[in-house]
Amino acid sequence: MATCPRGCTPAVRLCQRLNRLKTLDDDMMATSLKRCLSTLDLTLLGVGGMVGSGLYVLTGTVAKDMVGPAVIISFIFAGIASLLAAFCYAEFGARIPKTGSAYMFTYVSVGEIWAFLIGWNVILENMIGGAAVARAWSGYLDSIFNHAIQNFTETHIMQWNVPFLAHYPDILAAGILVVASFFISFGVQVSSYLNHIFSTISMVVIVFILVFGFMLAEPANWSQKEGGFAPFGLSGILAGSATCFYAFVGFDVIASSSEEAKNPQKAVPIATAISLGLAATAYILVSTVLTLMVPWHTLDPNSALADAFFRRGYSWAGIVVAVGSICAMNTVLLCNLFSLPRIVYAMAEDGLFFSIFARVNPVTKVPVNAILVFGILMATMALIFDLEALVQFLSIGTLLAYTFVAASVIVLRFQPEKTSDKGTSSTSPNPNAEPSPAPSESQTITEDSGELKQYESFSDKLQLVERQKTEERRGVGQLKAFWEPYLGKLLGDCEPGEVVAVCVLAVIVSSVSLCAVIEFGRNQLQLPLWSFTMLLVIFSLAFVVSMVLIWMHEPQTNNKTFQVPLVPLTPAISILFNVFLMLKLSYLTWIRFTVWIAIGLFVYFGYGIWHSKEGMRELQPKDMAARYVVLPSGSLVQTVQSVQPDGQVDSGHHISPSADSTSEEYAGNR
Repeated sequence: MATCPRGCTPAVRLCQRLNRLKTLDDDMMATSLKRCLSTLDLTLLGVGGMVGSGLYVLTGTVAKDMVGPAVIISFIFAGIASLLAAFCYAEFGARIPKTGSAYMFTYVSVGEIWAFLIGWNVILENMIGGAAVARAWSGYLDSIFNHAIQNFTETHIMQWNVPFLAHYPDILAAGILVVASFFISFGVQVSSYLNHIFSTISMVVIVFILVFGFMLAEPANWSQKEGGFAPFGLSGILAGSATCFYAFVGFDVIASSSEEAKNPQKAVPIATAISLGLAATAYILVSTVLTLMVPWHTLDPNSALADAFFRRGYSWAGIVVAVGSICAMNTVLLCNLFSLPRIVYAMAEDGLFFSIFARVNPVTKVPVNAILVFGILMATMALIFDLEALVQFLSIGTLLAYTFVAASVIVLRFQPEKTSDKGTSSTSPNPNAEPSPAPSESQTITEDSGELKQYESFSDKLQLVERQKTEERRGVGQLKAFWEPYLGKLLGDCEPGEVVAVCVLAVIVSSVSLCAVIEFGRNQLQLPLWSFTMLLVIFSLAFVVSMVLIWMHEPQTNNKTFQVPLVPLTPAISILFNVFLMLKLSYLTWIRFTVWIAIGLFVYFGYGIWHSKEGMRELQPKDMAARYVVLPSGSLVQTVQSVQPDGQVDSGHHISPSADSTSEEYAGNR
C-alpha cells in the first residue's frame, strides 16, 4: 500500500483529530445527573417546548406578512419536516441516553469538529429561542396594558434606531429570563413541576380558543373579497413553512433530557411522538380559527389571538387568551433554559468547551454555572434584539442540526458495533492472557498462501483471514450477499460502512444542488428550460442512486430500542426537506450564520481541539500490546511487545515468525 509522503503527515493527523469519534461507556445509564423524569414529564416538556410563542405570536405574523389563511398548509409542511427529524432524534435518544442532543449524536457517528459545530449551533438555537420567547412574552403582557410598558420605556429610559436591533431595550423580557434561570438552577424536579403547572393552564386555554373561536368563525374571511385562501401563492406557503418550522423546534428538549429519564429506551420515542402530534394539531386548528375569526390582513402580529377576541367584542376572552399565552411562553422559556445548559455541559464534559461549565452542583445535580451564565447571555439578547430577527436566525441553526442528525442515523445504522476497551481490546496487562475465540471462529484460522500475515488483534485476524463469505450473512456495513456477484469487485474491498459514509455525503450534496436549482434556477439564475430540466434530472438521479447504494449494504438489526423506519429513505427525505427550508431563508440570515460559525471555529481551534478528552485518550500510553502472527503452517502466534510513542523504535521486541520467550502458539490448523 502506498504511504503518505512525510510532508503530508501533519495534515493527515489533523484530519484524523478533526474526525475522531466519541467513545461511549459500557454502562449507558451511568450519569452524574439525576434520573427522575417519567414519560409524562418528557411529553409535557416536549409540548411546552413547542406550544408557546409560536402558537400565540407566530401564527399571526406568518399569516399577515407571508402566507394569509394558507398558514395552515405552511404548518402542515413544517410539521411533516419536523416529524421526519423527530424520528431521528427519537432513535438516538433511546439508543444513546446521554445529554447533548444533536451534538452527542453527531459526535458518536460523524466526527468531532462536526459535532462541535452542531453543538455550537444548538447553543445559538436555544439562546435565540429563549430570547425570542421572552420578547413575545413581554409583548403580550404589554398589550394587556395597552402598550404602557413600551411607551414608558421609550419616553423615560431610552430608544434607538439601529439596524438589526429593537427600537427600545426590553427590560421586562430580560428580567423574566433572569428569574427563570434562578428557578431552573434549583434542580430538574423543580423545573418539571413548574412546567406541569404552566402546560396544564396552556392546554386548557387552547381548548377554550378552539371551542369559542369556531363559534365566532366567518368563512367569508377566506373569500376572494378578503384576498383569498393563498394570496401569496405557493412561494409564500413554502417561505412560511421555513419560518413555521420554528414552532416545532422544541421537541429536541426530550432528547436533551434523556440522561435524566428513568427509562429512556421507551420514554423518549413515546414522548416525542405524542408531543409532536399534539403540537401539530394545536397549530393547525388554532391558525384555522384565527384566520376565520378576523380577516388575515388585519391581524396584529404582536398579539394576534388576544387582539382577535378584543376586536370581536369579547375583551374578557382576550384577557383569558393573554393569560394562557403567558403561561405557554413560560413553558418554552423553561424548556430553553433547561436544554441549553445541558448541551453546554455535554460539550464541556467532553473537553470541547470550557471546563467550568462541566461542574454539577452536588445538591441539585444540575450544571449551575452553565445555567446562570447562559441565562444572563440569553437575557442580554432579549434586551436588545427584536423578535423577527431572532426567529429568522433561529431556524437556520435548527435545520442544520436536524440535517446532521438525519445523516448520523444513516451512518450509525450501517456502522459495525464498536467493542469496548474492556475485555475485547487488543491491549492486555497480562502478557500470558489468552484470547478466547468462539469455537466456530477457531475453525477459520487458515491461510492458503505461504505468506507471513500480521494482525493487530485476534478479531482483526478472523475478519481478514475469513474467505468463505458467500454462504454466510455479511457483516454490518458490508455489501449484501445478493449484490456481491454484481458489485463485489467494485465495492467488496471497502471497509464496513465506508461506502455508506460516502453515499451519505452524496445525499447531502445532491440535496443541496437539487434544492438550489429548484429555488434559484428559473428566477435568479435564469436558466433555460433544457438546462433547468437536465440539472433536475442529474441531481435527482444522484440522490436516488446514493440511497440505493446505501440500501444494498447490511444494516444493524438491533430491535432493543426504537429505530427509524424505512432507512435510508426517511432520513434522506428529512435531509431534503431541511435543506430546502434552509434555502428559503433570507441572505441576511446566512450572513449572521456564517459569522457565528467563524466564531465557533475560533473557539474550537483555540480551545476544544487541545482539551478534547478523546484526544487525551488517544495519547494515553499502553504498557503492552498483543499482536498475532499467522505462520505458513497455519498456526497463530501471539507476541506481546511494548507500545512506544510515535517516533521511538522498540529495538528489543520484534515480531518474529518463531515463538520466543514472550510468545505463545495457538493451534489453528484445520
